[in-house]
Amino acid sequence: MLTHTRSNSTIVTDAPVDNQGKGEAFSPTDLLSAALCSCMITVMGIYADREGINLTGLTGEVIKSMASNPRRVSQVDIAISHESLEATPDQKEQLKKIALSCPVALSLSNTLIQNVTFNF
Repeated sequence: MLTHTRSNSTIVTDAPVDNQGKGEAFSPTDLLSAALCSCMITVMGIYADREGINLTGLTGEVIKSMASNPRRVSQVDIAISHESLEATPDQKEQLKKIALSCPVALSLSNTLIQNVTFNF
């Protein structure tokens, strides 16, 4: 179990069933993939607040692909969607640019393929 010191919130992890786990919680590699998507959405939210853009309804979907020898996350596919985003074309482009340059995205190895699509 992981405990965040400041908030005391916790996260339980488990290995996936294909790697000697029960698959009863997020695996560490699931958390890595989710952190990437979460970071993208978080920095988009910071920009949106500053610009007066309502991101209510924004969703992110993540698909993680694993490789072996060594076992690692090889690819993360992320779809960030909003059915009725009210923003100018320039603001939408800025949201995309900000997401792709979030701190987690920039911290990961350049061997990790990050495929990100924006549906808005």
